[in-house]
Amino acid sequence: MAKSMPKKKPAEPIIRVRDVTVQFGATKVLDSLDLDVQRGEILGFVGPSGAGKSVLTRTIIGLVPKISGSIEVFGVDLDKANARERRSVERRWGILFQQGALFSSLTVRQNIQFPVREYLKLSQRLLDEITIAKLAMVGLRPEVADRMPSELSGGMIKRVALARALALDPELVFLDEPTSGLDPIGAGEFDELVRTLQRTLGLTVFMVTHDLDSLHTACDRIAVLGDGKIIAAGSMDEMKASRHPWLRQYFHGKRARAVAGA
Repeated sequence: MAKSMPKKKPAEPIIRVRDVTVQFGATKVLDSLDLDVQRGEILGFVGPSGAGKSVLTRTIIGLVPKISGSIEVFGVDLDKANARERRSVERRWGILFQQGALFSSLTVRQNIQFPVREYLKLSQRLLDEITIAKLAMVGLRPEVADRMPSELSGGMIKRVALARALALDPELVFLDEPTSGLDPIGAGEFDELVRTLQRTLGLTVFMVTHDLDSLHTACDRIAVLGDGKIIAAGSMDEMKASRHPWLRQYFHGKRARAVAGA
């Protein structure tokens, strides 16, 4: 009798959010929220404007306090981690904030080198080599390194911000509305860049977005925030099959039909 193959263990989530509540004054923004992000996936995180999508990102990375719940990243409970453990986890992620959030008084070179200087002691020559390598990785020429953020287009700002997020060779990248403000061509090119980097570098990507094109072309899985909780999570096909009113409006509305027919 043939032996049955051993069952494959489910992948351990790289981010594990459990029962997280965030409240501003009397308003609960996140209400006992649960979410897993699996290693190696691009997760698109969507929901109505003002629902708290960016709040969850900032809560995970420690910029917004929660009033209850737990958050584990790389298997480390961030509430129980000491300073050294916390710093070790932060060293393994990169963040692209909304609108790029470059330091306006620093050059592109200095922006990209900023996180490297914070965590590593390297010579200026090595720092400059890292800068040029990261610029090339996001499709920018070396001479961009000495420009100021005010001299860059919106698309270039996003690419420089992504280069900075990748400066420490992270395993996990948070992208907060990465295509916001870009024209359709620029947004499409950025989505392709993210997808290519995810495949070649083995990244896990947590992408807050409202862009239907990004969900179609870049994301492996989608999680939807509504009323402070995850109301749906799954593939694009599962989102389209949902009977939830907001999901039906979002994934079957005029804009969705235009994207699907493009």
